[in-house]
Amino acid sequence: MANSIPPIYGEGDATLQAVGGLTGLQSLVETFYRIMENTPEFRPLFDMHPSNIELTIDKLVSFLSGWMGGEKLFSKKYGPISLPQAHAHLIVTEKEKAMWLNCMAAALDELSYSEDLKAYLLPKLEFPAERIRQVSAARHSESV
Repeated sequence: MANSIPPIYGEGDATLQAVGGLTGLQSLVETFYRIMENTPEFRPLFDMHPSNIELTIDKLVSFLSGWMGGEKLFSKKYGPISLPQAHAHLIVTEKEKAMWLNCMAAALDELSYSEDLKAYLLPKLEFPAERIRQVSAARHSESV
């Protein structure tokens, strides 16, 4: 008899499947960056990115695919990654961290993802965002 209980987020690729697989993830990331570009409160964050936003989108989709339990596309395409080191050249404070998380929440809302997925995903995304902020703070406090 098949188990009809849905997988729990964070187990296997359940989180990736909850966002709609790679197709849903691509849509989420494209929506995220569109909101970031077109919303005045998030625009400073968008301006921190390289002008080739398509590459940025692909890198985030590739990273999140593996992070959500799917195929580790980032390492296949771009090699190893250390998120904090990849962002260490940027000044990332609590303000930028909050903007990033709020922009992702807005994208999840716009695409009508379930409240339970948002309640799981946003706190999980806060961890890498905080590590990026910590490394930025350490790097930039040395140069002051």
